Amino acid sequence: MNAKNQNEVAQGALEFEYDLAEPPEKVWRALTVPELLAAWMMPNDIRPQAGSRFAFAGPEAPIECEILDAEPERLLRYSWREQPGDATRQDPLDSTVTFTLARTFSGGTHLRVVHDGFASKAMPAVAMAGAGCRLSLGLHKAGMPLAANTPRLLRAA
Repeated sequence: MNAKNQNEVAQGALEFEYDLAEPPEKVWRALTVPELLAAWMMPNDIRPQAGSRFAFAGPEAPIECEILDAEPERLLRYSWREQPGDATRQDPLDSTVTFTLARTFSGGTHLRVVHDGFASKAMPAVAMAGAGCRLSLGLHKAGMPLAANTPRLLRAA
């Protein structure tokens, strides 16, 4: 991963950053073990190996994914392609999701989540996505931003 990917967020991307008490090993499992990922996301058949394909059982249709990068306990990046259930819809969501994990001084995990290509097509869902991530991770404290780049995203809309 180069410095641009690590520190810059593309226009139209959602970015979330969290400090979790759990160590990277546990967070990695929550991202890569199908049953654990399904508990906070959607049913899936993920295998965290570069080049492997998997699918989420989306609410309307499967979401097809491919692992682009997988560095255990450090980095998980995959493509995300929603297949619209409505045949008249010609604009499936093609995007990339990146999870970056770093051990904190206290032994927990700094988790950075970037969903590139999502916000430009789904701006009305930005608030829902942020709220869902916060609730899933137990981070629904008052005053926490929905996404680290929410003000920039709202200005772009």
